[in-house]
Amino acid sequence: QTPLKKTNALIAQMGITFLNAYVPSALCCPSRASILTGKYPHNHHVVNNTLEGNCSSKLWQKIQEPYTFPALLKSMCGYQTFFAGKYLNEYGAEDAGGVGHVPPGWSFWYALEKNSKYYNYTLSVNGKARRHGENYSVDYLTDVLANMSLDFLEYKSNFEPFFMMISTPAPHSPWTPAPQYMKSFQNVSAPRNSNFNIHGKNKHWLIRQAKTPMTNSSIQFLDDAYRKRWQTLLSVDDLIEKLVKKLELNGELDNTYIFYTSDNGFHTGQFSLPIDKRQLYEFDIKVPLLVRGPGIKPNQTNKMLVANIDLGPTILDIAGYDLNKTQMDGMSLLPLLRGDKNVTWRSDFLVEYQGEGYNGSDPTCPGLGPGVTHCFPDCVCEDSYNNTYACVRTLSTSWDLQYCEFDDREVFVEVYNLTADPHQINNIAKTIDQEILEKMNYRLMMLQSCSGATCRTPGVFDPGYRFDPRLMFSNHGVRARRFSAQSL
Repeated sequence: QTPLKKTNALIAQMGITFLNAYVPSALCCPSRASILTGKYPHNHHVVNNTLEGNCSSKLWQKIQEPYTFPALLKSMCGYQTFFAGKYLNEYGAEDAGGVGHVPPGWSFWYALEKNSKYYNYTLSVNGKARRHGENYSVDYLTDVLANMSLDFLEYKSNFEPFFMMISTPAPHSPWTPAPQYMKSFQNVSAPRNSNFNIHGKNKHWLIRQAKTPMTNSSIQFLDDAYRKRWQTLLSVDDLIEKLVKKLELNGELDNTYIFYTSDNGFHTGQFSLPIDKRQLYEFDIKVPLLVRGPGIKPNQTNKMLVANIDLGPTILDIAGYDLNKTQMDGMSLLPLLRGDKNVTWRSDFLVEYQGEGYNGSDPTCPGLGPGVTHCFPDCVCEDSYNNTYACVRTLSTSWDLQYCEFDDREVFVEVYNLTADPHQINNIAKTIDQEILEKMNYRLMMLQSCSGATCRTPGVFDPGYRFDPRLMFSNHGVRARRFSAQSL
């Protein structure tokens, strides 16, 4: 059972499904910035969903926006470009130019002011504010985005190639389904994997503070959220079907690439965390990625480790742009899409997050002290200002591993062997071989300071990897530390 039956039939079965697609930061704004720039968060500097965290800030507009892949597509490759939906969470903020600001690179711009809504929102229509109310037939955002997209396909120029980015807020909260889908999936509840509603022992303090077992009201809340998310996706499924039919009608389906993905995962009850994202575990960092298009054989799966920083380079590569001219950290997926033999591919990538939170305490949960945020339901906090971590996620022929370090007082380390423990229940930092720990710590330092080509150097389990332990303890501006029994 899935809410995306048509999407599956029209994209996955007609193309390729990437089984190991990830985001380098499991939060909307940093993740969307990574898609647009092809860069890791430490290079685009969008660290969370706030203006202070560089989300749609004046600085972002000045330094990153002119070099996004759509800007290059339009200025260097002659594409007509179309955007509809949620751009960045703080887009349209008064301090950042309001909805009058249209980022460079877009011929047609229909962007949602601020964060996810389904009704009662404002769109920037090429820089002019357009208000929407709560009448389903004219205001339900997923359908409005579908109609605008179909209009673009109807009236665009046939003499230039085109690129469309349709960014539905669904299934983001507030998870408002279309009226015809409110009764769907009545018997669906959140998955009960082995990490559901258990205490996150041997995990960093933010996970350990979750109340176990969850209250019945928390469980009901997360099950309802899961069901509503599925219900909102039925409208996304309709949107995909309408677009594919329109492309077919226009005779353009066979020479158009279609990518389907998400900006982050979402947890519902794993380690007793009721609902949110922003954590380092698979359920938050892993996303779907389906692609169909010319030269892609149908019904394929691919196990390579891919990330959303690869989308920009891939689309520019398809357009014939020289990727050496960009500052992007990602790699073009085009060789994988075409099924080229003997492709050299990465065996690891970086996950990084900088906690959101402020010095005051949460007024709804005064007992928790300062610095925590998103403490809902039942005063279980999903984030804090020192929920700051970086991980190397490794996938090679011999290893399926995640190594994470926290930038907090505990200098906490989490390590998971996902071959033996796919649900990341057992933190093996204290028992794994010391040499692997040191190599992973060194690799993490390298990735945290990488830029462009240096982000694509061989990982710890690649044959080409070179480890120089002397560098571990030299003072080259990146935090390094000697491992001791105390720090683990």
